[in-house]
Amino acid sequence: MSTTTTESTETGQQDLRSRMPDPARFFPEVGTIAQAMTKATMNGAIPRTTVGLVQLRAGQIVGSTYHTVRQTGMLRSAGESEERITAVVSWREAPYFTDAERVALELVEAVLTPASGERVPDELYARAAAHYDDKELWTLVLTIAQISFFIPVALIARPIPGRPLGKNYTG
Repeated sequence: MSTTTTESTETGQQDLRSRMPDPARFFPEVGTIAQAMTKATMNGAIPRTTVGLVQLRAGQIVGSTYHTVRQTGMLRSAGESEERITAVVSWREAPYFTDAERVALELVEAVLTPASGERVPDELYARAAAHYDDKELWTLVLTIAQISFFIPVALIARPIPGRPLGKNYTG
């Protein structure tokens, strides 16, 4: 049995615990899959910043503290401004994003936000294709797929936000 909440420590801080143990304990091949997906998304076809912004938005959409904290930290480490990072949630109104970044954020929203009708209409695809060539578009698709692969992990197993990989699970 594992705990899903926090336990108080003597210092008054919270001792966060994951719901489940590290999946690598049971499925070591998950690490290989994660490495391959990272290699595919970080192939240089689209800026790493775009990858981070898209994955941060995905974490926000699904309400994942783990992914939101992880992607925010990665964007900060890459030198992104606080204005751009904090404005991802309101990117449509924010003046900080390029047209290419905007269409990438719109794509991840189209894929992950429940909607009736076609999620990625031809018009949205055409706007994306105007900014990205075939390899770049596939990289963007794989960027969304990569974060989508790990969304159930974050929402169900609840790895500990802010901890490095391999140290973000208890039990």
